[in-house]
Amino acid sequence: MAARYNPPPNWPAPPAGWTPPAGWQPDPAWGPAPDGWQVWIDDAVVASDPTRADAPAPSRPWFKKKRVIIPGAVVLLGIAIGVGGGGDDDERTPPAGAATQEAEQKDEKSPQDAAAEASAKAEEAAAEASAKAEEERLAEEKRLADEAAAAEAEAAEAALLGTLSQQNAYGQAKSYVETMPFSRAGLLAQLTSEYGGQFPAEDAEFAVARLEADGGVDWLAEAVEAAESYQEVLPMSRQGLIDQLTSEYGSQFTLEQATHAVDTLGL
Repeated sequence: MAARYNPPPNWPAPPAGWTPPAGWQPDPAWGPAPDGWQVWIDDAVVASDPTRADAPAPSRPWFKKKRVIIPGAVVLLGIAIGVGGGGDDDERTPPAGAATQEAEQKDEKSPQDAAAEASAKAEEAAAEASAKAEEERLAEEKRLADEAAAAEAEAAEAALLGTLSQQNAYGQAKSYVETMPFSRAGLLAQLTSEYGGQFPAEDAEFAVARLEADGGVDWLAEAVEAAESYQEVLPMSRQGLIDQLTSEYGSQFTLEQATHAVDTLGL
């Protein structure tokens, strides 16, 4: 029988049915064959000597192969578990839907709890509504108070300025006291005189009062200035100067103002 080419395991496997031609030599890059390896073998000799390294391994019986043993073991294990534990399944496993039913029972409230919860919610809603109503009431009160204050301030400003006639009387009163000394009575007479401002008495009174409120006049200082003017024109005695300052035909100062004036002049 012809020898068969038997490549070592570290050499490339030849194509199926390939037979080395005459004079063929292996590629040195493949490396040496394992010790005792026969590159050319006689199948009859190898079969009669299974101890050879290049002899083919004997085939295992089908029932000892892993692909048969492992699935079989799994099947047997499953059967044993089913037989041994089947009797306790009904006792350990709760009936279907038991967990859901138990959860629903826990969530379900008693009529008393439900009523208490509804009452609490109603009280909370009522409290919120009351708080909101109170907030709106306070806001409305503030708005009305602000409007009233603004209107009052506007009215006060208008009252301070007065009517157009009163404003004109005020302007003329300022001009008079800046030009010459006047007592209060003398200034009112000048503003209402047919030879003076010819203003109504109420407008003249408004003008003088506003002049006093603005600090635009000092009656004591006016009396001193009037006394000095009299003295420059016609020197007088103390009593004569007091009479002239207080006379209804003269400056019409009060006795207190006239006395202050002559005291200031040293009479």
